Amino acid sequence: MSPANANTVTAENQQQVFIPPQILRRAPRDYQQIDIYKDINPLDWEDWHWQLKHRIRSKDELSEIIKLTSEEEKGINKASGRLSMAITPYWATLIDPEDPECPLRRQSVPTIAESVIGPHEMTDPCAEDRDSPARHLVHRYPDRVLLLATEHCAMYCRHCTRRRLVGEHSESDSSSKFDAAIEYIKSNRKIRDVLISGGDPLILEDEVLEELLKSLSGISHVEFLRLGTRVPVTLPQRITEKLVNILKKYSPLWISIHFNHPKEITKRCKIACDMLAEAGIPLGSQTVLLKGINDRPYIMKKLMHELIKIRVRPYYIYQCDPVRGTQHFRTPVACGINIMEKLRGYTSGYAVPTYVVDGPGGGGKIPIGPNYILSQAKGKYVLRNYKGKIYTYLE
Repeated sequence: MSPANANTVTAENQQQVFIPPQILRRAPRDYQQIDIYKDINPLDWEDWHWQLKHRIRSKDELSEIIKLTSEEEKGINKASGRLSMAITPYWATLIDPEDPECPLRRQSVPTIAESVIGPHEMTDPCAEDRDSPARHLVHRYPDRVLLLATEHCAMYCRHCTRRRLVGEHSESDSSSKFDAAIEYIKSNRKIRDVLISGGDPLILEDEVLEELLKSLSGISHVEFLRLGTRVPVTLPQRITEKLVNILKKYSPLWISIHFNHPKEITKRCKIACDMLAEAGIPLGSQTVLLKGINDRPYIMKKLMHELIKIRVRPYYIYQCDPVRGTQHFRTPVACGINIMEKLRGYTSGYAVPTYVVDGPGGGGKIPIGPNYILSQAKGKYVLRNYKGKIYTYLE
């Protein structure tokens, strides 16, 4: 691309559209280019326990890695009493140190905007606490439950829906804390699917995670397990050979990974996903629609294409939940519908996820998309395709 048009790209309609600076940003830094990490042994850097122990928790430490804005400094000061800041050293190398609009930076560094509470925002927008029949368990849909295995994450995303729960709280990671949840699942034979989330369940030590998987998979009417995680994105070093061998033992087990932007799919992330895929574990993605981060159709299409290349099937795009302090991340629903309009038909079906709104107050996932049915009568449907051409289907 010549310098004259370096900030433009040809869209499907052949019009030139501006690419924001966050897409044309510098490559990730080698960790040894950052002063505070220059003497770190590569073996330590690849140790997930080292990464967790050395997460960035303070304004002073973060200021040695990126140039903080006043809005970020104020946000970090406020975050100590809300959702705390924690950024893995690995993720820190991906952040643009100069650009406050860097999509990876905006997801991980608090800003003062989090202290603004929107008029429709809630502490628990999905009403999970209301639908909890046992500690750590949410039962909303007839045949599946959500088990919240931990309050901890490798990194605390600033748009987190469960910010009321997650953070650096004192919490036992003993598997015995799940006894009531497991007994409830055993007693309800309609439950065939258990989603293990959190926090992030892959933050649990191998032994605790395996004991939980073993207990759940041993329930006769549970047909398969799922793990919801962001660890392959924020802490790919956690995906070790030992962990993969544990997960393989509890097939069928599916993993949903939270990706939000193409810049997250690094060589190191790809290695982690390759290890899981080559172990026969099906991988899907879950993406939150975020203003100024992935709310342009070409950014979302790029993300979906990159996911397919690493054998991760795009699954959901979520409208950002109306949780307190996230108003600055939310887009109009029309933005999500427009993205789906630009995906369906313009790229492979495998690269087209489902766009959903989690019904506020516990309504569950409601799929939303463009309307392709123009009219219907007895035995007759008038339809449009992705190009807007009209077709009649007769039954």
